Amino acid sequence: MTTTILEITSSARGAESKSTLLANELVQRLRERHPGALVRTRDVAQRPVRMLDGEALRALGTPPNERSSEQLALVRGFDELVDELKGAEIVVFAVPMYNFAMPIQLKAYFDAVARNGATFRYTASGPEGLLKGKKVYVVFGRGGLYRGTPLDVQTPHLQTLLSFLGMTDVEYIFAEGLDMGPEAQQAGLGSARRAIAELTVGN
Repeated sequence: MTTTILEITSSARGAESKSTLLANELVQRLRERHPGALVRTRDVAQRPVRMLDGEALRALGTPPNERSSEQLALVRGFDELVDELKGAEIVVFAVPMYNFAMPIQLKAYFDAVARNGATFRYTASGPEGLLKGKKVYVVFGRGGLYRGTPLDVQTPHLQTLLSFLGMTDVEYIFAEGLDMGPEAQQAGLGSARRAIAELTVGN
């Protein structure tokens, strides 16, 4: 069976992004561990996901046979994201920090894929995530040093979102201090690369 790896990047810096650079390196290592793996990439900064606004909610809430052509196209775009995520055995997120949070484009992605009945469901005992059995890696790129401090609201937020969708086998990789001078940047990148090397042994 072919392993599918889905890489989701979200930095406005494009090719200059350190989170994307490290996520690419991680994916390359994963490809070495899974020969023949199919790699799918989605850059939500370059190809933004439709915001979950009133129009989108109305389209999702309208029965399929009653949707207009515009609503059908809108929902089809959301369905593509869900199907892509469902079809991946390994998911890699590249996440820069903007004002202590994930980029708004990545938040829009999570808003689009968190679908009742598709990626989670409500039960008598509460919500149940349906995207179980996936291996997930989150690569953070940060200008300062936030890990383990009250200012790191990114990690618990992402942990909550992923767990809500059923993705609980998650590894977090931190590249911090990237804007604190050349030495700090090299130290941050080096630390992240060592973590990537350790996490991909045997995976």
